[in-house]
Amino acid sequence: MTMKRLCAAALMIVWAFCAVAAGKSATIVYINGAKYYIHTVQAGETLYGLSKTYGVGEKVILENNPSIARGLKTAENIKIPFVADVPEPKSDKKLRKTFDFHFVSKGETLYAISRQYEIPVKTLLEDNPNLDPLHMRLGERILIRRKQIGSEDEAGTKEQWEEYRQSLNSVAEEGTAYHIVHPGETFYSLSRRFGITEAEFSALNGGLKPVDLKAGAMVKIPAPEAGQIPEGADSLQRQDSVPETGQQVVQIDFRALRAGDPLDVALLLPLATGGEPNGNYLEFYQGFLLGLDSVKLKYGRSVNVDLYNTARDTARIREIVESDAFRKADLIVGPVYEEGLYPVIRFAEEKKIPVVSPLANIEGMNSDVLFQLAPDPSRKYEKAGDLVNGDKRVTLICTESADKEFEREMLALLGDSEYRRYTYKYEHPTARSADSPSDLTPLLENTDDNVFIILSDNEVDIDRILAALASADTSLTSRGRTAPRFVVLGNTRWNRYNTVDRAMFFKNRVIFFSTYHAKRDSETVRAFDDAYIRSFCALPTLFSYRGYDTAMIFAPAMYGDIEYDLEDRRYTPLQTTYRFGQNEGRENHVNRNWTRVNYNSDFTITIE
Repeated sequence: MTMKRLCAAALMIVWAFCAVAAGKSATIVYINGAKYYIHTVQAGETLYGLSKTYGVGEKVILENNPSIARGLKTAENIKIPFVADVPEPKSDKKLRKTFDFHFVSKGETLYAISRQYEIPVKTLLEDNPNLDPLHMRLGERILIRRKQIGSEDEAGTKEQWEEYRQSLNSVAEEGTAYHIVHPGETFYSLSRRFGITEAEFSALNGGLKPVDLKAGAMVKIPAPEAGQIPEGADSLQRQDSVPETGQQVVQIDFRALRAGDPLDVALLLPLATGGEPNGNYLEFYQGFLLGLDSVKLKYGRSVNVDLYNTARDTARIREIVESDAFRKADLIVGPVYEEGLYPVIRFAEEKKIPVVSPLANIEGMNSDVLFQLAPDPSRKYEKAGDLVNGDKRVTLICTESADKEFEREMLALLGDSEYRRYTYKYEHPTARSADSPSDLTPLLENTDDNVFIILSDNEVDIDRILAALASADTSLTSRGRTAPRFVVLGNTRWNRYNTVDRAMFFKNRVIFFSTYHAKRDSETVRAFDDAYIRSFCALPTLFSYRGYDTAMIFAPAMYGDIEYDLEDRRYTPLQTTYRFGQNEGRENHVNRNWTRVNYNSDFTITIE
């Protein structure tokens, strides 16, 4: 594939799925009782222009989207308050000419109402503009358009409800996401799955009681870590995500292609859902194309790619698997979400070809044909042994609120090792006493090797604690005291916070354990960035890097390493290393390598 053809192919995809929308977004959601448009930023759009289009002030848009303070980013989703025209109220007599009336019963969900009348979710939302689907009130009246009754099947309802969930997730508050309750799920099972107590799950959902949890309801959950997709994603369509009960796992012996054979790749991505493009997967595809171009230049391989838009629809995936073009594939990349894997895996086992899951952590599916690039969560802190081996002074710094998931990870990592707790509380400098909890100097007044672990989930407190540690370090050193020896074991969520000063990562020698890291000053990464910018006129993202890595690992491997299941080999296409292996009792080939990122006091970064 030449660079010209590569660019042309990518541009066709961009034109097909990213045409600039005229006027207001058609996607409207309720968040915490308030109504918002979900607007996907198009190239060339400005804050002023959006203000005029939606009839709200620029300041209001900024207040609702702090992340755009430094500028709008193409394909980013933002929320804009809904300003409605006040319609002339109609009498019940006039309404009954067009609608039936439905009154919400206790615990009833919009999904259940849609199924009861076999009416599209979108129709219900359009005809009931003041309806908050996540907080329907007992006895609330809902208009049911008669002409639409019986027009929607179950698959359509599931897809539209899933689209609404994705819209909410695209602008969800930091640390939260939305989940659709599956049949059989309970308060207990959901709390365990997402690593919180039942009381925390209830509080996260406005005091929801176990008896009121219904299948099809949409609830708040703790957000997964960046770059990770939780098991089963959150669709109601889970029947395709697990093998049949009692089914034997098939052992596969892959056959490598001959040197002169062309490689046929089937790439399954949710490029668009409900007509709305997903920029993340376009970026993955663009990185994948550049990877294939490098494979051709470096190895002289001929690769053909068939791209399929799965739209996060298991029925569509089954249709794709049955198509003649798909069945010619030698290598399958995708689908992205575990829920759609089942028919793909069954086909791949029959044909004895590999399937690559590029982003998700797979928990339900078990197959010898499956390769997972997302690192195994159970191995996240394998490279942290030197931090908790017993010869370090470990201090947990707490605040009023804690990141419960991170706290559980840290306590599990520490095990029986000794540690201390310190409660930080901010006090204004003019009001501080001699022993103020804002002053962290006492934590550094020792000759030990210190490890500080900040458990807070409040980005302002995190920024203040990092600044206080750096200030205490500077103060002690400037007074001729022995320079404190310390590092901070960080939470990767900090990288998403806008208020945290990144310079503090260096001053405090912060260490992260990450699924992926790319230093833009690295020669390899810089060369990729230059090629990406030339081809697509945009900076690459982590999705672009992962797409490139996927192509650079698996396309060449199809001519040799695939016969050895890629085991006992290390692959570093850009900067992140991958090592594949099988866990006990599982056949999936899972990446075992997490990246340790060390920020150094000389403002350099080292990768392990």
